[in-house]
Amino acid sequence: MAKKKESEKSSPNNELNKQDKNENNDEEPNFSDAEGFVDNISDEELLGDLLKQKPRETDGVESVIVVDGVPQVGPERLEKLTTVINKIFSKFGTIVNEYYPTNENGQTKGYIFLEYSNPKHAQEAVKLANNHKLDRQHTFLVNLFTDFKKYEEVPDEWEPPEPQPYVDQGNLHYYMLDQDAYDQYYIVTGGGSNVQIWQNTAPDPTKLEERARWSETYVRWSPLGSYLATFHKKGVALWGGVKFSQKMRFSHVGVQFIDFSPCEKYMVTYSPHADDHPSDMKRLIIWDIRTGIEKRHFSADGPAVWPIFRWSQDDRFFARIGSDVLSVYETPSFGLLEKKSVKIPGIRDFSWSPTDNVLAYWVAEDKDVPARVTLLEIPSRIEIRAKNLFNVADCKMHWQKSGDYLCVNVNRYSKIIRKEKNEVKYSGMYYNFEIFHMREKQIPVDSVEIKEVIHAFAWEPVGSKFAIIHGDGPNISVSFYGVKTGQTPSLLKRFEKKTCNSLFWAPSGQFIVLAGLRNLGGTLEFVDTNDFSIMNSTEHFACSDVEWDPTGRYVVTAVSFWKTKVDTGFWIWSFQGKILKRLNIETFCGLQWRPRLQSLLIPKQQQEIRKNLKKYSAQFESKDRMRQSRASKELIEKRAKLMKEFQEYRAKRLEQWHEEKTCRLELRNNIDTDELDSDTKNVEEEVVEFFIKEEITVID
Repeated sequence: MAKKKESEKSSPNNELNKQDKNENNDEEPNFSDAEGFVDNISDEELLGDLLKQKPRETDGVESVIVVDGVPQVGPERLEKLTTVINKIFSKFGTIVNEYYPTNENGQTKGYIFLEYSNPKHAQEAVKLANNHKLDRQHTFLVNLFTDFKKYEEVPDEWEPPEPQPYVDQGNLHYYMLDQDAYDQYYIVTGGGSNVQIWQNTAPDPTKLEERARWSETYVRWSPLGSYLATFHKKGVALWGGVKFSQKMRFSHVGVQFIDFSPCEKYMVTYSPHADDHPSDMKRLIIWDIRTGIEKRHFSADGPAVWPIFRWSQDDRFFARIGSDVLSVYETPSFGLLEKKSVKIPGIRDFSWSPTDNVLAYWVAEDKDVPARVTLLEIPSRIEIRAKNLFNVADCKMHWQKSGDYLCVNVNRYSKIIRKEKNEVKYSGMYYNFEIFHMREKQIPVDSVEIKEVIHAFAWEPVGSKFAIIHGDGPNISVSFYGVKTGQTPSLLKRFEKKTCNSLFWAPSGQFIVLAGLRNLGGTLEFVDTNDFSIMNSTEHFACSDVEWDPTGRYVVTAVSFWKTKVDTGFWIWSFQGKILKRLNIETFCGLQWRPRLQSLLIPKQQQEIRKNLKKYSAQFESKDRMRQSRASKELIEKRAKLMKEFQEYRAKRLEQWHEEKTCRLELRNNIDTDELDSDTKNVEEEVVEFFIKEEITVID
């Protein structure tokens, strides 16, 4: 009975609970997963920030290195050994702990342990200090402490690595097979957000590719035209092939500058953001373009002038300038040539020959020691020519494209006015051009002196002429000199009172554009240097850039959005200065022609083609006429098609308009408003008179 009473007591409560549930119309929530549910969200996605802080087994050990080959010394020499070790290894990072094991007699055992504040510093020390020669008897062997476990687990039997499948990158130079030799170029608009690839077809260019947000800053062609490089927050991507598919990507956060080696084997990336993070040593990285593997990284010490590394013409060597040293590295080891830099006190600048492994550098004056220009052969490091120069304020080196000549533009002074910490002021400035004849015996040097201010210098790419812009405005002159074997440079032509400050030679020589950029308003003069005739004088207002196409047939002048905000765009000219296209594009940022590979024809074959050019010109002219007529026919057909579509659309709308007349009359009280004279009752006529002309004729 008791149980029954309890059940009877509990029943009202159950009924109340049921009523509450019915009132809420809700059941208790079920948080369990459905049957067969698969969780596809990883812990890294859910708890990424927390997992980064999770302690690892190797924490505190990755920053430790083991140095073997250390001299074994007693307690009396331990302090000196510690000083030497700290001097060598502290340049890689901050050493927070060190341990020198000793035996019963207090003598060191020949190996030590060093702990850095950052694992990256430890890796840098292993890479650069391993095999460091302390003296004749001691060579350091440096390893990470964590490497010992890795080496303990090496299997006794060697297994060959599995071969990786070959990935065909396609024909990266497909555009060279175009029968009409049409060149490609890219244009960047929208502040770098939009990139377009065009082909310079006749009569109108053809758009090949357009992608929004293809790059986050700017783009660049590789030296041989194989790849298009785009910049992103996390690194650089290379694109190529007919569809411009991605061929390789290189992870380097914050990269802002890149530089290719001449043969496109390697690429250098530079990230200035590392200056804000001293622990990040990878500011400067050299990559293998084909494999995408990092070959070596460097720390950019001191003020960096881009490019920091300069390459030899065959990619065998690259060099950088330091404080009184010139460091030459070799590939594929990427180590210092002969494991040491060349000490050159006072070195200011250097430059590689474009065709030979010869390096030119100049050294500034030091008290009574004159300045010096030296030609150094690599890898032998033999000085093949040197020339002393006096009263030198500055030097600039200009190699001719074929490597036949080197011009050193020497700024000389008569007197030093004031010498401060970082600046020296001179008076009585005059200028010399020292011409080194690289192909002649003992490399003779000729000199050309000009008393006026030098604004620009440029070698003819294929030939032996060079041009100089000199003088003070408005008396600006342009002088052309010719260089011959065994003779001093001779003046060929001088143009007086020209408005220009830049020189742009055609890639094949002979033709040159004299341009007045920036504050000179965009004046342009097209000159044929065979007879020094001015083919055309014109202007492109506010022009900021001039660029020849690789074949030397066309010239592009551009107004960049980075220079001015109005009238941006580019114009295409023929090599004779005839305007072909005017394209005004809002927020136009830049244009660059796609480079071409060098011709496979030998100079003799090219010369024969030039001699018989009239024979081929008739074929080209007929082909151009056919293309023009075909383009005209296509244009007429296009216009006829548009007119036909318009007439059909108009007839359809007229028919609809006539069908709806009954509805219009009903809505307008049976008043026909389709014509002006249909409703005469609601029309008011107003006469307006205008006084046009008054003539007075006097009659005698």
